[in-house]
Amino acid sequence: MSGHLCIDLEHLGLEGAIACYLVEAPEPTIVDPGPTTSLDRLVEALADAGVGRDDLRHVLLTHVHLDHAGATGHLVELFPRARVHVHADGASHMVDPERLVASTRRTFGALHDRLWGETKAVPAASIDAWRPGEKGPQPWLRPIHSPGHIDHHLAFLDERDGTLFSGDAMGIALAGGPQHPPTPPPAVNLPAWRRTLEEIGSIGPERFGAAHFGVYEDVEARRVQLRERLDALEARVREAVEEGPDAEETDAALFEREVRAELAPFMGEESVNRYFDMFPAATDWAGVAFYVKRNPGTRSER
Repeated sequence: MSGHLCIDLEHLGLEGAIACYLVEAPEPTIVDPGPTTSLDRLVEALADAGVGRDDLRHVLLTHVHLDHAGATGHLVELFPRARVHVHADGASHMVDPERLVASTRRTFGALHDRLWGETKAVPAASIDAWRPGEKGPQPWLRPIHSPGHIDHHLAFLDERDGTLFSGDAMGIALAGGPQHPPTPPPAVNLPAWRRTLEEIGSIGPERFGAAHFGVYEDVEARRVQLRERLDALEARVREAVEEGPDAEETDAALFEREVRAELAPFMGEESVNRYFDMFPAATDWAGVAFYVKRNPGTRSER
């Protein structure tokens, strides 16, 4: 992956869960600083890589979810020369994160503060809001609008070596295991995600760096697998929704157990349980159910 560095943020002591990427560039650049609870680890890793207070110049956000962007406000205080690059539709949540934090609290409840910590506002003067058609912070680093997980999602393609920093657009890939679709409520858009995967296929990156977690070179196989799993999850959720609330609850719990069992051989049972205690697969089920109920009838476009 050229000289790009995958930084394991070791979130709450769990390795292989959340990554930040230090992009090889004349102006030090990172993708997705992660949550505030991992900030100390990030600053330490940047220092080890020779990136000090006045060195970091660009912070690229794939989207504003707190596991990707929660530390950004703190980070720009520590690295005052850094510019924050985010889709224009997500920029307001960085300037005033109150609604974002409230939404996240609804999802994570009492675990919120322990998982993500305090989210601090980013000064508007530090933000470069990206809009479709505009270029990125470097001529060779191309922002790609990649909705699906959330509408304002961006991926970033390093056109020098074909590395795609995919955020959540290519799904979750833990410890080399199979692709898992991260589809939490309320913003998942399945037709948009399918179009995003088609675009990634047409681009044909050499490798992708996933926020959860790591760098993979079997891009096409994993792209197809994620598409198939999105399709299968939607079909399964639609069937359960049609059967009624009891079937929904039963199938969501079964899905949770199945995902953990499938990934345990790759991560180890303890690590897989710690990961999905933070990011329950049942929440991904709930996100698809939320979408399905808003879009009843036939399955969304293929």
